[in-house]
Amino acid sequence: MSNLARVYPITADDYLAGEIHSPIRHEYVAGEVFAMAGATEEHATIAGNLFALLRNQVRGGPCRVYIADMKLRVEAADAFFYPDVFVTCDPRDVTEPLAKRHPALICEVLSESTEAYDRGGKFAAYRSLESLNEYLLIDSRRRAVEVFRRQPGGWLLAPVDPDGALELNCLGFRCAVDALYEDVVFPSPAEPSAD
Repeated sequence: MSNLARVYPITADDYLAGEIHSPIRHEYVAGEVFAMAGATEEHATIAGNLFALLRNQVRGGPCRVYIADMKLRVEAADAFFYPDVFVTCDPRDVTEPLAKRHPALICEVLSESTEAYDRGGKFAAYRSLESLNEYLLIDSRRRAVEVFRRQPGGWLLAPVDPDGALELNCLGFRCAVDALYEDVVFPSPAEPSAD
């Protein structure tokens, strides 16, 4: 007899119903549910800074900025994600209270535990969104920012100078990288032991 637990897939509707009452957030991918880990202070500060900057940019217009607690539906991947920050300018999203579907911009704040997935499987799912124009990655462990931009032939990586400015073409947005990292204190590298 096997001691392995069998995982039974759940439907997207069951996931949504459970998520309404859950004290923790979960992402959903093709019938499987994954609990979201808590964020570090650096991660939360960077996401908050970006949200505030983008909110000022889109205020009074058709775009809306969401941070951490709004789900993003990616139908091609049969998935629901919680991006750190995303912007939608599509009027169809106004009538979707549980999950948005048409982002112009998605940002993930990278950490050691999420970087590989944010760059790999999650970005692969996000690329299936026809509305997505830019994918922004901001590192929470060091000053490093990258923007992937949709081009006619695919996606182009545009590294951002850590001492320069971030430009998001889809929103006509520009800010100093310093503004993204305002109030972020990176941990000191571990001191070598005296052994």
